[in-house]
Amino acid sequence: MTATSAPEAPLRQRSRSRLRRIESRQALGFISPALVGLTVFTIAPVFLSIVMSLYDWPAWGTRSFVGLGNYVDLFTSHPDFWPALRNSAIFTLGFVPLNLAVSLSLALLLAPRIKGRAAFRVLFFIPVVTPMVANVLVWKMLLQPNGLFNGISTSWFGIELPSFLNHPQWAMVMVIVMSVWQGMGYNMLIFCAALEQLPEPVLEAARIDGAKGWRMFTKITLPLLSPAIFFTTVMTMITSMQVFAQPQLLTGGGPGNATLPIVMFIYDQAFTFQKMGLAAAAAWILFAIIIGLTALQFSAQKRWVHYEV
Repeated sequence: MTATSAPEAPLRQRSRSRLRRIESRQALGFISPALVGLTVFTIAPVFLSIVMSLYDWPAWGTRSFVGLGNYVDLFTSHPDFWPALRNSAIFTLGFVPLNLAVSLSLALLLAPRIKGRAAFRVLFFIPVVTPMVANVLVWKMLLQPNGLFNGISTSWFGIELPSFLNHPQWAMVMVIVMSVWQGMGYNMLIFCAALEQLPEPVLEAARIDGAKGWRMFTKITLPLLSPAIFFTTVMTMITSMQVFAQPQLLTGGGPGNATLPIVMFIYDQAFTFQKMGLAAAAAWILFAIIIGLTALQFSAQKRWVHYEV
């Protein structure tokens, strides 16, 4: 018995090793298309953008190495870079809290099992799936000097409204308002799902202890919703720092550069002025800002996000 089992052990081991090699090759074959796509469409462009940011890289013509010159030019001498960063910051500071407040309010209003709740949810979600161009066209018709808002104000109250899209301050306000209207449905659905998952024993215990109304909302509901609020805050902040379509279509970045966000600045540098290196440098600065803000949010969430255990 011992004499026959001893030679079989290395044989079984060789067989297992051969099987593992075959499985590894098969797995590599299955994931190869995904790896090729990741390399071609993600890793290579990222690496190329790093290289481009270190060069004076026109769309056509000779390229020359400038080191960190593009970054220095952006921070010290480019007239539109700081206004673009300021506009993105203003948009984010205005859009994120307003979007969260509106979407959470809608979710709370639609949380009770009222008649037509599903229809209202669909109604508020429609702007999210509607093409941005169509949304912007509607808002342009509303906000123009001869549009609906000014027409109602003039005919009913005798008050002529300012030209919202041509006013340096009102233009950004209208971009924020239009963006909130367009995007509130997405976060509303997240909050609706979170509200339906609140632990009923905790809510019942709070009711027995006398909690109700505003106190119930601030002391019980809001802490239980904090993971959903944290998720929507992070995602909304990231998308707001990358805002492009709304100001591009609604105001074209104007008047002047009053609504020019950083992504639109990057687009203009790359495809209007053909300065690919400068655009790549600005894109990496934006990337660093978003990563920094996200890391800050993750660090701060330990103080106010409550995960149920």
